Amino acid sequence: MISTLYNIYIAHPSITTDSRKVEEGQIFFALKGERFDGNQYAADVLQKGAALAVVDDASVIPADIKTGALGLQGNYFLVEDVLTTLQNLAAYHRQQFKVWEKPVKVIGITGTNGKTTTKELLRAVLSQKYNVLATEGNFNNHIGVPLTLLKVTQQHELAIIEMGANHPMDIAELCAIVHPDFGLITNVGKAHLLGFGSLEGVIAAKTELYKSLAADGGIAFIDSFNKSLLGKALEYSVSCRPYLPSTVESCNPYLSLLLYDTQADEPALINTHLIGSYNSLNCEAAATVGRYFEVSVEQVKAAIEGYEPQNMRSQLVDLGMGNQLIMDAYNANATSMNAALTSFNLNDAPHKSVILGDMRELGAESQKEHKVILDYLFTSGIKLDMVVLVGEEFCQAFQANGLLLAAQKGMNVRCYENVEALISDEDVIRNLGGTILVKGSRGVQLEKAANVIKQRFGV
Repeated sequence: MISTLYNIYIAHPSITTDSRKVEEGQIFFALKGERFDGNQYAADVLQKGAALAVVDDASVIPADIKTGALGLQGNYFLVEDVLTTLQNLAAYHRQQFKVWEKPVKVIGITGTNGKTTTKELLRAVLSQKYNVLATEGNFNNHIGVPLTLLKVTQQHELAIIEMGANHPMDIAELCAIVHPDFGLITNVGKAHLLGFGSLEGVIAAKTELYKSLAADGGIAFIDSFNKSLLGKALEYSVSCRPYLPSTVESCNPYLSLLLYDTQADEPALINTHLIGSYNSLNCEAAATVGRYFEVSVEQVKAAIEGYEPQNMRSQLVDLGMGNQLIMDAYNANATSMNAALTSFNLNDAPHKSVILGDMRELGAESQKEHKVILDYLFTSGIKLDMVVLVGEEFCQAFQANGLLLAAQKGMNVRCYENVEALISDEDVIRNLGGTILVKGSRGVQLEKAANVIKQRFGV
């Protein structure tokens, strides 16, 4: 049945799952969720010009064409499960990459932090020489991955597929669709512990990528820290290529680093538009893969220097008159929060403040991990004009463990149950200035506070 559907896809190689944005000639996959059922919109998308509606509810097929069997029925294609069919179609399409006149190689990226930034840096580097398709945004789950694969055509030379995970076996299931030829794990840290249970669970899930590479004879790119942390995973006999080394030159506020390449006479100085020393590993990853694919050092430098982060990922906003806003609020977990604060500690701006939002999905470890962050704030020696904590977890941890330390250090700490409470405190908003780091999980919606601060400065 997949081969029949694939032949239709070849004739209509554009997929949509959004009935509101369907275009003429597209194939509509009627996905279901907790609050919606795409099957109910099948007739509507066909009226709008869709070529085919893939459904798993036979009742939406008109009686005059309904056959009672799975497969093609007029402009409907009845299957047992729409999502599984989408994934199977993508896996079937992926296998065709190998037999095309110019086979398309696939690079898989996963990790706790830095997946999207590394993917975008790698896209920029490889695009200097190749026709590259990469995951859009962070469309990296069980729906986004197959949709991305189905965008690959014979005109592409490389495909970069970002793979995310919230639970055990997520990466294994995605790799069964993607079958990457190359892969890298950006890092492994304490995130989604509610789903994984522990850091060991995160490691086990992420290193499923290495198992996939080993089974398919692929190559893993790995930095020295991950090689130490994930060493047991390398027992799967996957072929490894080490990252090119770098040293951080400065981070005030943008990251500058020296990249070392044995084929170059001297290290390349790369002045990025990235905030945070932790992004040096993301740059190393992109440079390493680029050099493997024979992108020149000069092209690597140009690509990394030309990349500007978007969507609240280490973005620097100039507020004017020496004031700056560092927006790193797309996501947060224990590892990325610590990395952001450690890097911020190295920033020599004369006046610094932080707005920190709760780290979500940490399960039973949540209070412990929020306390660790507060301990760092109050014992590391970082100089801050103001500490603003947003969310129930941070507020609870502060009330239980931080009040005395903050008082002893003479630190100005404010707690708010949610971002709306912070925004309503005009006195605090008015007094925030200098260099302000905004870091928290996406669900806390710290961008609302950032927007109010920008408005105050007329940005």
